[in-house]
Amino acid sequence: MFRNQYDTDVTTWSPAGRLFQVEYAMEAVKQGAAAVGLRSASHVVLATVNKAASDLSSYQKKVFKIDDHIGVAIAGLTADGRVLSRYLRNECINHAFVYESPLPVSRLVVRLADKAQRISGLTLMILQEQVCTQRSWKRPYGVGLLVAGLDETGAHLYYNCPSGNYFEYQAFAIGSRSQAAKTFLERRFESFNNYSRDELIKDAIFAIKETLQGEKLTSAICTLAVVGKDEAFHLIDQKIIQELIDSMEIKEDAPADQAPVTDEDGSTGAAPMDI
Repeated sequence: MFRNQYDTDVTTWSPAGRLFQVEYAMEAVKQGAAAVGLRSASHVVLATVNKAASDLSSYQKKVFKIDDHIGVAIAGLTADGRVLSRYLRNECINHAFVYESPLPVSRLVVRLADKAQRISGLTLMILQEQVCTQRSWKRPYGVGLLVAGLDETGAHLYYNCPSGNYFEYQAFAIGSRSQAAKTFLERRFESFNNYSRDELIKDAIFAIKETLQGEKLTSAICTLAVVGKDEAFHLIDQKIIQELIDSMEIKEDAPADQAPVTDEDGSTGAAPMDI
């Protein structure tokens, strides 16, 4: 049995129990520019790679402010990300108007997960029955979102998948070459909870740098945003980002300027490398 018999629309299950259109949407996230999120007990930092399609064009915006206490970073189809960001803003505005309080992050994430499955434009009475996996004229959103926010329960970082699933993380990376950033984060995530704001930002820059695989990191291709206690969600100025990158590069180059200490037999005394 060939795959193309079962991937023509989102309503057809393969014999293995798979929905290929949903998997294709998840693959679109993997092809997008990388996005990284880290959280501590009091702050959440988002970082993205901004790459223009051409030297003659500007890059697509990858970080969106939803409310003073919530923001998102996306990887995948930017157009879908804008649609979902606008939906999230409306949800926050409506909740604040009715209840006169900020919308909790966890509740917003659940609504976003439901939105990933709903068919828009239908009456409220049948919304729960009309989902993307039941109607062939709709497709899944081809974008993954890292949702960073702060509410009464503390700082939160969620990942919303095109399949409608959502997960809370201490740190996570999505998009192209994100595995390198995940490996870096996995080695350090246990200490993130006690990190300060500046320490989170520095590790976010390091994680983004890992996804570039040798390409030089500059503020022109990197966007950073932060939200925390007594600090509304906002983008960090490009000049500050470049200063941080420069200071980190100086620290990395410092040991290389020192001549290695040699033993009497001429060896450097360094421990053997594990290969």
